[in-house]
Amino acid sequence: MNTQTTSTAAPAVRIEGLSKNFGDHLAVHPLDLEIRENEFFSILGPSGCGKTTLMRMITGFETPSSGRVLLGGVDVTRVPTRNRDLNMLFQSYALFPHLTVFENVAFELRVRRVAKNEANRRTREALELVRLAHLGDRKPNQLSGGQRQRIALARAVVSGPKVVLLDEPLGALDQQLRKEMQIELKRMQREVGITFVYVTHDQEEALTMSDRIAVMSEGVVQQVAGPEDIYNRPETRFVAGFIGSCNLIDVSVPAGRAGHEVPVPIDGVGSVTGVLAEDVPSARPGALLLRPERIEARRAGAAENAGGAEGDGAALAGTVETLTFLGEEWHVHLRIGERLVKVSVSSLVKERDLPGLAIGEALRVSWRPQDARIVVR
Repeated sequence: MNTQTTSTAAPAVRIEGLSKNFGDHLAVHPLDLEIRENEFFSILGPSGCGKTTLMRMITGFETPSSGRVLLGGVDVTRVPTRNRDLNMLFQSYALFPHLTVFENVAFELRVRRVAKNEANRRTREALELVRLAHLGDRKPNQLSGGQRQRIALARAVVSGPKVVLLDEPLGALDQQLRKEMQIELKRMQREVGITFVYVTHDQEEALTMSDRIAVMSEGVVQQVAGPEDIYNRPETRFVAGFIGSCNLIDVSVPAGRAGHEVPVPIDGVGSVTGVLAEDVPSARPGALLLRPERIEARRAGAAENAGGAEGDGAALAGTVETLTFLGEEWHVHLRIGERLVKVSVSSLVKERDLPGLAIGEALRVSWRPQDARIVVR
């Protein structure tokens, strides 16, 4: 998959026809990709999708079966990792226990024989960036997990590499600390002005921090886009199902142009309207993708007519099968024909419009046609 950049400068990372075979297994299918200067770019996918293999080819830990890796326009495909202008941050912080925080961060600069005064200055700046300059004299075992993570990040950026690759770096932290570190990582990336390539299986992490996201499945990049487009305008069934919660309904898709509204029949329900995600030259099987929070639910008696409000993509009757309270919202599963359709209702809307809603009650649901996306992949 190709992505374009409007900048005239070479991208921080360019991947051309890159693939990786392990014996008969094609772990990463040939792909093209551009990662821009100073971008926070995430590679997102489930375990075994090829994201870590792709990252290892960028770093030089794996030799590609085909294709090239360019950093700043320079072909580094056969260049050893130590000679590539990049650094890495792993889930295991790999701090030296016998060195102080300051010495851990300064270690790479000293290996590179940077002058002592310069190394000390850059180390202090890196520690200030992660807001831990006051802990420079401590040993790693005197720090919390979040503090050790920050020290590892300071060490990764202190030499000013062109690219920092981060492989599931927050996986060892508890949920609250992970959320805090997501915000901190994005802040630090903006301040230091280095391209971050972040590898994760966590959708929330990718959506929270990224400028753009590449979603991978079975060695194939399914879509590259900004977080909002990935979530609201998925290009494939996999992307819709992997990112957040989505109703995936099998349909027969008629021929049409991308962006056009088309009616699609749903067995036992009737015809509903959605928007084509891409050009469809001839009728074929596909799926209608509908986010639960895009569905409006109301009591059956509140519907003005059987066809729903003007502009609705559907007005379908269903029966409440499950109700789940999650604090800020309720998840409602409706039985509509032979299907269960998930609807997300904010607690405020439920209190105001659906007080006393109970299992077995009849509801009608509707949505705008532009909120129902139709894909054939």
